[in-house]
Amino acid sequence: MEDNKKQLRDMTIEFALSVSEVCENINGCRSYVNQVVRSSSSIGANLYEAKYAQSRADFISKLEISLKECSETEFWLELLHRKHKLTDEQFKQLNNTRGTIQRKLIASITTAKNNS
Repeated sequence: MEDNKKQLRDMTIEFALSVSEVCENINGCRSYVNQVVRSSSSIGANLYEAKYAQSRADFISKLEISLKECSETEFWLELLHRKHKLTDEQFKQLNNTRGTIQRKLIASITTAKNNS
């Protein structure tokens, strides 16, 4: 179980780094770029906060915030893709990773709620 948590935390860091790296090469759309960098890194930040949650409810809340940030990241990636600031390949790769993180977060939230 602890390995799964570490794997998800590592995945969120790598994802945030990948988004940031791609965004460094985007000209224009600074407000959109800033938003996607913030939301993508917030996924992992909230996941890390969950590690030191004060209660089961706080733990679940942090995971749910991570899930919301994951959804927001999907919006910004889609917007940048439609503005032709992300190639099809960049969008596909980033969104696939985001989707994997999202599914893992949903599974974690479901497990945490069932164990309450």
